[in-house]
Amino acid sequence: MLIRETIEERELRELSPYAAKSRFTRGRLKPEEECPIRTAYQRDRDRIVHSKAFRRLKHKTQVFIAPEGDHYRTRLTHTLEVAQIARTIARALFLNEDLTEAIAFGHDLGHTPFGHAGEDQLNSLLPGGFKHNAQSLRVVDVLEKGEGLNLTWEVREGILKHTWSEEPPETLEGQIVRLADRIAYINHDIDDAIRAGVLKEEELPRDCLKILGFRHRDRINTMVTDVIKNSLDKPQITMSQDVEWAMLELRNFLFRTVYIGSEPKKEEKKAKFLIKMLYEHYLENVYQLPEEFQNIVKNEGPERAVADYIAGMTDRFALKVYKELFIPHPLT
Repeated sequence: MLIRETIEERELRELSPYAAKSRFTRGRLKPEEECPIRTAYQRDRDRIVHSKAFRRLKHKTQVFIAPEGDHYRTRLTHTLEVAQIARTIARALFLNEDLTEAIAFGHDLGHTPFGHAGEDQLNSLLPGGFKHNAQSLRVVDVLEKGEGLNLTWEVREGILKHTWSEEPPETLEGQIVRLADRIAYINHDIDDAIRAGVLKEEELPRDCLKILGFRHRDRINTMVTDVIKNSLDKPQITMSQDVEWAMLELRNFLFRTVYIGSEPKKEEKKAKFLIKMLYEHYLENVYQLPEEFQNIVKNEGPERAVADYIAGMTDRFALKVYKELFIPHPLT
């Protein structure tokens, strides 16, 4: 028996009846020979980790644009925290850790430079709109390597539906990542906002802290433990009403105090202006797009190609291109 088959047998014996089993995947967009060692979900996770889009996450904004300090989260560290939280929950519930991790690693691959500011601007410019979750799926289906990564249906569905504007994923592993994403960003954005001087610990709503805990690690532990207790041996991932209420209240508090109108977030106007200038420039000069985007120009139109190119940029690459295009160069 192959090593992969042994792992698949172990999944059948040991995982929850509600777990997604790699042997029964709905398959890939294009059929391919199976690996003798790794399961389908292991291969998907590895393909994402080795992708260029995954490496670029380290230079993309999480919440504060281009912070000077070394200790602020980036889109990559956010992704790793989501994966850690999601994997802890999946293991406790005897669900498929490999599938959970693959979805978590891939969920934000389509994020633009400058975080949601870049996403909002591209959404206003691209005919038909732009959403980072749909772009994440486009990265793994089309853009990476010029032909996509040919991932399984379960990973692709979990990536697309990790945002709460979409219906819940069918797999419990996808539902875990969707909730772990929220748990991660609420807690680490509080941490970063306090580090940036935007918030003070004593300003956090006391009624939420009484339920979730007064320390960063206590709040994460409360949320994760609550998800596990309320989802064990059940066909859906859920939280208790009081913990969910406190988590959402904390999220609303962040929108009022950090995400909208705080001093560092005022930089977003500049970021949106930069994205708009790049979009308009490349739309007028599509021949300047790299070779791999010229087929997209021919097959899907220049707007789609320009949006794909800009969405794939890191913050610092977008700034570099903007300076080269729009800032005069002094004689040397």
